[in-house]
Amino acid sequence: MDTPHTGRIGISDTSAQDITITKKKSAKRYWLATCGVICTLLLYWVVEPAFSSWRSSDTSISAKRIHLAKVVRGDLVRDLSVQGQVVAAISPRLYSPAQGTINLLVDAGDTVQKGQVLASVDSPELTNELQQEESSLQKLKMELDRQRIQSKKQALENQKAVDLAKVALTAAEREKRRADKAFSTQSISQIDFEKAQDELENAKLVYKHAQQDADLSKESLAFEVQSKQLLVKRQALMVSDLSRKVARLDIRSPVSGIVGNLAAEQRNQVAKNQAILSVVDLSEFELEVDIPESYADDLAINMPALVTVNGSNHLAKLVSISPEIENNQVTGRVRFSKEDENGSALQPPRGLRQNQRLTTRILMENRPDVLMLSRGQFLESGSGRVAYVVEGNIARRTNIVTGARSLSNVEVLSGLSANQQVIISSTDQFNDAQTVLITQ
Repeated sequence: MDTPHTGRIGISDTSAQDITITKKKSAKRYWLATCGVICTLLLYWVVEPAFSSWRSSDTSISAKRIHLAKVVRGDLVRDLSVQGQVVAAISPRLYSPAQGTINLLVDAGDTVQKGQVLASVDSPELTNELQQEESSLQKLKMELDRQRIQSKKQALENQKAVDLAKVALTAAEREKRRADKAFSTQSISQIDFEKAQDELENAKLVYKHAQQDADLSKESLAFEVQSKQLLVKRQALMVSDLSRKVARLDIRSPVSGIVGNLAAEQRNQVAKNQAILSVVDLSEFELEVDIPESYADDLAINMPALVTVNGSNHLAKLVSISPEIENNQVTGRVRFSKEDENGSALQPPRGLRQNQRLTTRILMENRPDVLMLSRGQFLESGSGRVAYVVEGNIARRTNIVTGARSLSNVEVLSGLSANQQVIISSTDQFNDAQTVLITQ
């Protein structure tokens, strides 16, 4: 049914149908706030320990700037690594035995055998002296022969005198017996009887003195002969000595090898004891090593050594140490061992060359079952008395006592225990801080 018009258009009242809408909080903002709180808590949980460590430490350092090593227990071998130069174990230098003109029979690098004549020295002075002494020897020998003849002649004369005295004594004894018989029968006078007695006594004295003279003359003649013999012997020794000197004018090689450097020119004048040449025995080599002066007192003859040749280690031993110090070093000789510890024969390294450079490790001492730590600059920084022990991200300054040192390790006597981590790089930058924070 149509509604009657009132004359104006009216709008129906719909207020009763309106609904009040309340503005809600954004869910996104809520979750952002929640995440912020959680992140704050996590950041505090992570940063607070580090902040506490930073507050408790005296200084800090990056972990990239330090080197760590663990304290371990094991055998510490004190050793010394040096460079050595290969030299011939036997390399005699030959000298001129006398003044004269040198005649070289070999050149440098020639192969020679033991006993071979390498050079000769023409020494007229020495050869003339030998001839003169030989002449004197012959003269003395002749005098000795003459003395022997004279002694025999004199001995015969003495024996003749003794024999004649013996005959006279026998005649006197016979005359005395005749006189005794005649005097008993009053056939001779008293005077003749006494005369016979006197002649007998005289004959006895003559015989006695003849025997004494013969004995004394025999001793005197023997003395003269002995004196001449001693003179001959002395002169023979002089001739023998000069003969050896003349024989040594031919300079012979004492070993088999090669001729080294020539120290004299052909046909030049050389003085006595002047160097002529050297011979190198290539059958056996040694190493000449330069050892720092600081290790000189720790070394001893026959200390074991290891020589690295072409990547292989060869047993050797220290055979000599020079008593002189030159340029803060002492010179030593290392010889390859011919036997191992069990007595088995060892072969020397092959391919060695004169003046070749090799690394030599001298084993000075072996300390079993000790605490030790890798060597590092911390030993110089703290003079071996201070170390920084790492616990977590904190390094604490610790007093230590160190002992023997090898090329790679140092013995720890006190202050550290096994499995502790220690800073072995330089600690100068810590400035003696008690604690150091290690950052990433």
